[in-house]
Amino acid sequence: MGITSWQDPSSAERSSLPRCRNGWTGSEQGRPGWRSLSGAGVIVVDEVPWLAEQDAIFDGALQTAWDRLLSTKPVLLLLLGSDVHMMERLTAYDRPFFGRADALVLGPLNPAETAHALDLSGADAIDAHLICGGLPGIVRAWPPATPPLAFLEEECADPASVVFSIPEAALLAEFPTPDQARRVLEAIGGGDRAYANIASTAGGAQSPLASGLLSPLLRRLVEEKRVLAVDEPLSTKPSRPALYRVADSNLRLYLTILRSAQEQARRGRPEAAFQLVQRRWTSWRGRAVEPLIRESLELAAISGILPWSDVQAVGGWWNRQFNPELDIIGADRAPVAQTVYFAGSIKWLGSPFDARDLADLASGAAQVPGFEPGRCGLVIVSLSGLSPQVDSTKADVVWGPSEVVSAWRR
Repeated sequence: MGITSWQDPSSAERSSLPRCRNGWTGSEQGRPGWRSLSGAGVIVVDEVPWLAEQDAIFDGALQTAWDRLLSTKPVLLLLLGSDVHMMERLTAYDRPFFGRADALVLGPLNPAETAHALDLSGADAIDAHLICGGLPGIVRAWPPATPPLAFLEEECADPASVVFSIPEAALLAEFPTPDQARRVLEAIGGGDRAYANIASTAGGAQSPLASGLLSPLLRRLVEEKRVLAVDEPLSTKPSRPALYRVADSNLRLYLTILRSAQEQARRGRPEAAFQLVQRRWTSWRGRAVEPLIRESLELAAISGILPWSDVQAVGGWWNRQFNPELDIIGADRAPVAQTVYFAGSIKWLGSPFDARDLADLASGAAQVPGFEPGRCGLVIVSLSGLSPQVDSTKADVVWGPSEVVSAWRR
């Protein structure tokens, strides 16, 4: 039942809704419990999207409660929910709360905040952020100064640990049944990025998922659920294909690696669970860190830290053959730029950025529409620095892990 159960005290008692600290969520002897509030207070209603699904007139009933019981009191009413699209609909033009409420999206911790909370720096801070996704529930369970892989090894001993349970709960809350939307999400989480590959995996063994079904699902997962992010090639000409990824790195890690590790942990095999994580970690991290680094560069450019003051967007570029595939493109706007200012490469491996990597970057950048050698610059972001054979003057900007984290502190 939703809030309309106020008229029935017995149903309020059976309800899973929380009680007010000094009154029922429903009525008590026919009198709404919220009438008994005295003095200033805060009322929190959690899981609002779920409540709205259970009761079609939920928001109307909530408006009535506010108008008749709460609006004259010094009360702050907080409505919480993880479905951003659904929460935004509460204040849409055709809904009762239009113009009467302020919307606030509470995002996860950024890499610098994660680093500070966990007493980590450099590459360890970035790895930790990729693992936890900036989610406070995981950060609270992380012992300070514990290296990322050491933390994962401890977590693999318990299949109910937060690194497993939080993304699992989020997945079940948003996609409780294994429907087509969940199959699409799991296909992307498993590594399929391009439209055709997603259709093939999500469609199963029989046939690929039809575009008439897949396109609306992708649009819903990107725009409404916001569980997916879409990356488009950035240059001065429109280009394809668009690539999809799971927006939250913690959920992405769970779908790619941790769910399989959790199964091993449930069977009483923590060593096998951690060995699985170790085998897949390096390749997963190399791809997962790219959006984070692009966002760090974009923040640095907007803050005036980079040599190109007009850069407002940082993305990547690729053609249909993914040959070449440029990790970094800086431009004045996205996805179709007027001016390209720099191209770059990310090497997030144990070996340094060498002369061959630099040659590949230079030749690949020359194929990007809008990139002009001499006018445009080159950017290198490397986990392990530059090889001694690389002339650092060939690049305009060279970043390591510390610069990536520092970009979020400005």
